[in-house]
Amino acid sequence: MFSPFIHLCYFCKLFRKMLKKISLYLLITVLTISCGKYEKLLKSSDYALKYKKANEYFENGEYVRAATLYEQIASIYRGTVKADTVQYYRAKSYLYQKDYIMAGHYFQELASTFPNSAFAEESYFLEGYCEYKQSPRPSLDQANSFNAITKLSLFLIKFPYSEKAKEAREIIKEMEEKLVEKSFLSAKLYYDLGAYKSAVIALRNSLNEYPDTKYREDLLFMILKANYMIAQNSIEEKMMDRFQATVDEYYSFIGEFPDGKNSQEANKIYETSMKMLGDNYNIDN
Repeated sequence: MFSPFIHLCYFCKLFRKMLKKISLYLLITVLTISCGKYEKLLKSSDYALKYKKANEYFENGEYVRAATLYEQIASIYRGTVKADTVQYYRAKSYLYQKDYIMAGHYFQELASTFPNSAFAEESYFLEGYCEYKQSPRPSLDQANSFNAITKLSLFLIKFPYSEKAKEAREIIKEMEEKLVEKSFLSAKLYYDLGAYKSAVIALRNSLNEYPDTKYREDLLFMILKANYMIAQNSIEEKMMDRFQATVDEYYSFIGEFPDGKNSQEANKIYETSMKMLGDNYNIDN
């Protein structure tokens, strides 16, 4: 015979299963009713209700539904006192979905259409912020990084004392560092591929564009070594001129980084180049 305890456990299990089924049924019922109401709302021409429900969905974190309703009523509220509010929350709904393209577009539209809006200052910032969030790793195209710097710089000009000013400056600095790295990697690619003539041009361009780059020592050394490799592989009538150019680059490098991480290899390049020049080397050069 079964003990009363075993009977109790058995009924407890049955009760838990029933509760789970009831809970699931209730959830499905609530969702079905909710979806039905939402679908009905989408087809409605009661724009005041749509505006109210869009705000409720936004406050509850249901950003997809909120954005859909704001899209539907945006043209209806155009030219009214609520036009900028609809535009702002539409943009924010996309922002919180991490749809930075749509969010950025609507923030830009708001800032340009409603420059005196209470939402204008934040919209200028978020327009640049959306570009920042689309900025890829340094090896890829940096159009978004350029756009972020441009838009946030404009924001700082317009609102220098904004509470978002510090964050804007930090983002600009981060994007500038990414552009520096992009420039360095692009130039270094030619060097790594052994395309030394193209490398020298690209490396110099990177230095000219970002003279204070943290990669300055690396860039100067690669210019030196690229010139050395070009000289070594030159035809005889051009060889001396190119070793002379290598020596000139050595002086540029060693003058700035006499104890740098590449100074020993730079000295060896210099010694070899001087040997190749021999009596042809003019100390006045």
